[in-house]
Amino acid sequence: MARTRTKTVYECSECGSTAPRWEGQCRRCDAWNTLKEVTKTLSTGSNSRVVSSSGIGNASGSPAVLISEISSEASARIPFGDPELDRVFGGGAVPGSVTLLAGDPGIGKSTLILQASASVADQGASVLYSTGEESGAQVKMRAERLGVGSGDLYLQSTNKLEDVLAEAERVKPSLMVVDSIQTVTSAASDSLAGTPSQIQACAGYLTEFAKKNSVPVIVTGHVTKDGGIAGPKLLEHAVDVVMHLGGESTSGLRLLQGSKNRYGATNELGVFEMRSDGLKGVGDPSKAFLAHRRSSAPGSAIASLVEGTRSITVEVQALTSPSNLPTPRRVATGIETSRLHLIIAVLARRLRVPVSDQDVIVNIPGGLRVSETAIDLPIALAIVSSLRDTPLNEGVAAAAEIGLGGELRPVQQGERRARESARLGLTTLMLGRQPDKEAHAREKSAGALHCDMLSDAISEAMAGESDKRSW
Repeated sequence: MARTRTKTVYECSECGSTAPRWEGQCRRCDAWNTLKEVTKTLSTGSNSRVVSSSGIGNASGSPAVLISEISSEASARIPFGDPELDRVFGGGAVPGSVTLLAGDPGIGKSTLILQASASVADQGASVLYSTGEESGAQVKMRAERLGVGSGDLYLQSTNKLEDVLAEAERVKPSLMVVDSIQTVTSAASDSLAGTPSQIQACAGYLTEFAKKNSVPVIVTGHVTKDGGIAGPKLLEHAVDVVMHLGGESTSGLRLLQGSKNRYGATNELGVFEMRSDGLKGVGDPSKAFLAHRRSSAPGSAIASLVEGTRSITVEVQALTSPSNLPTPRRVATGIETSRLHLIIAVLARRLRVPVSDQDVIVNIPGGLRVSETAIDLPIALAIVSSLRDTPLNEGVAAAAEIGLGGELRPVQQGERRARESARLGLTTLMLGRQPDKEAHAREKSAGALHCDMLSDAISEAMAGESDKRSW
């Protein structure tokens, strides 16, 4: 006969690994003060595990079928009615998909997801909105402030996953929302809410429900102090779509960026503006990012980027100042610090730019985080402009990767970048020379200026200055 017993272990809230006793640092992920006491129930005995003659157990469920016989559900997306939100989703929510929406506290996750739920409900579809963070009255107050909630939007306030799934079986919604994954608990795990084992269990059951019933499920998630999604990495692998809502707390702009999407472009970007009546999509993000730029200010450059299927332009700001420290400071906001170190090293070594004794600060205004290498050339131009205390020429934008030899490497979709720059009234887009002759001709016809070396680009961007001037 099977017997049960309890065992106390210490589980890491970052990676999910366990230890027999408490330790200050997790031995697996090296995180500090993340081991939490967890009580687990174990089953022992001869009947605790049932194995069939095949060695695996009696299989049941879905048999294999020919892929040609499977019907595609690509045309069955559920649109949200917001062009920016639909863009990031790839056209709308796919039936059976599971989406994870993460973001900082107070950034607007619940507001965005409530607006999306109400929009779907207004189209005649039923929506189940389950929250474990707020009471029904609190959500109702937000809905009244946003002016939403007149359709078939069902609200449930609970932190028990079994209650959520039972209500979903009763309501049979076209869309289900769980806010948030860190607050719900399942009876399948004895751990506390928010622990890796609970998050894994709840994510598994929600995914199974979504696939079985062809219902799109959207869950919100918390982030750690480092900006990563709280919980085990398995959570991001289990879901189909991962999105991050961010932006500067002092700015009205909110940026919705996708980092994983099985049904659309991965790095798609949606731009919203926070207003008193909720989040509203920004139709022209390029103008929004450049709205406060002063073209006559030294240390300011324009970068042409491609995020998903959209070309946008953003401002890059740099500030250099003589340093009194043995090791000058390098501060990067919106880009990786390692990228800034590489650009500074190329400027100092290849162009003899005296930046080694300068504090260098680089910022991408608006809260946008850029990982594309096309940001290299705009950063270098902004640093040189600040060091010379001279603004760049009017109407100049740039997009190119900088090699360690000081050469400029081409980036993809140069023609699209050039056309977007021309639409905004920018006269010159500097790109790395394109080896493909046809692509080179298309980019040039769209108004692009090709440069081979970083020194050439600096000369073109600051053509009013003598190239032989002393630093």
